[in-house]
Amino acid sequence: MRLYLINGTEMLSIVMGSNEPSRRVIILGQGAWNIVSLFTVFVPLFPLLGTKDWCDHWKQCVWFIQGTGAPAKKDQALSLSASHNQTSISYQLNWNGEGSRSPKNNHLTLLPEKVAVYGDKGWRSASISVIRNSMSERSSPTCIVADDSVFLALIVSSLLPSSKVFTMFPSLRDRGFNYLQAVADANNLSMDRIKVIGRKSSSLTMNDLNHEKVNLIVGEPFYLGSEGMLPWQNLRFWNERTLLDPLLSEGAFIMPCKGILRFCAMSLPDLWKSRCGLKDVEGFDHSVVNDTLGACGDLPGEQQGPCLPYYVWQCGYTKKLSEVYSLIDFNFSEPIHSCFGETKIEFAHDGTCHGFAIWIDWVLDKENSIVISTGPESRYWKQGVQLLSRPVQVNRGNSVMHVDHVF
Repeated sequence: MRLYLINGTEMLSIVMGSNEPSRRVIILGQGAWNIVSLFTVFVPLFPLLGTKDWCDHWKQCVWFIQGTGAPAKKDQALSLSASHNQTSISYQLNWNGEGSRSPKNNHLTLLPEKVAVYGDKGWRSASISVIRNSMSERSSPTCIVADDSVFLALIVSSLLPSSKVFTMFPSLRDRGFNYLQAVADANNLSMDRIKVIGRKSSSLTMNDLNHEKVNLIVGEPFYLGSEGMLPWQNLRFWNERTLLDPLLSEGAFIMPCKGILRFCAMSLPDLWKSRCGLKDVEGFDHSVVNDTLGACGDLPGEQQGPCLPYYVWQCGYTKKLSEVYSLIDFNFSEPIHSCFGETKIEFAHDGTCHGFAIWIDWVLDKENSIVISTGPESRYWKQGVQLLSRPVQVNRGNSVMHVDHVF
């Protein structure tokens, strides 16, 4: 793979190394990442293929070719050009005198983790199975997609042609509609059954729903822009469901049916050190910035740091010191209300406890048989991490902690 720079526009000459007749996606090569200079240390931001040190912390660019893809053969050269303005980069692929440009109007920019969720076969199968089963007893369901999920809007409308789907798209709005329209056009689907409301749940009336009661409310839950927040921020879905309560029919099905707040004690030495409060540095008092930077460890007195969102798997060395405990169940079949939970932790391993990982598992069906876990083993979702002000040495069978939480 060769890289050329011409007048500020990147030109890549790509030689296909496969006998496959076509490719639907191009993973941009050496022109798709940068070299960052940190003082005198050069850090390459590219995947180290063939090694155990895959750079998961860095993100690469993936560009999908429009249409049915670009025909390509082994040893054939394809020309890919990239140009940029102050805010974005656009690409153009040329082959046999034809070209494919970056999509504009129907392009959705999602975080890599969200793209990975949509590409996860288990997650898709679970969602489709629950929706299909819930619709089996309803000949012509009226459904509200209460979040920004374009996936669920398409699934509901395609599983049952007689369904009527109203999408909230609180953050996507017109971008979500344009994307749905593009997908519908590409798959010969009708958009007649899908309507983007574009209004707050609190202001919806029966007039907006063509005077039909809602018997299906679904959500992932996913709200664009909240991916970096604490896990329980997605309980916004429960509030949206509550605001829609006057519009629901008797026995309306809600997916997910329940959220379970879960947690476990963790050894997180690398994260704890990186979040330690600052004191004197070279004779200067830096403690004033501890609140601004969100310092959690080694704080003065009984001061407790904030709970912060992290991908625990990215936090260096980690080890579970306890079993996973359930703290609170959030029942979405009921309107939102205050909840309280408490439990006692018994440590299952010896070690140093630096804090707790906290997350929400989403129960999709009424039988509690299909659960989407967003815990530390998952690379798609962030967990809340509550670090202790001081690490605590714990022993298996001899150390316990009491934890309570109010929502």
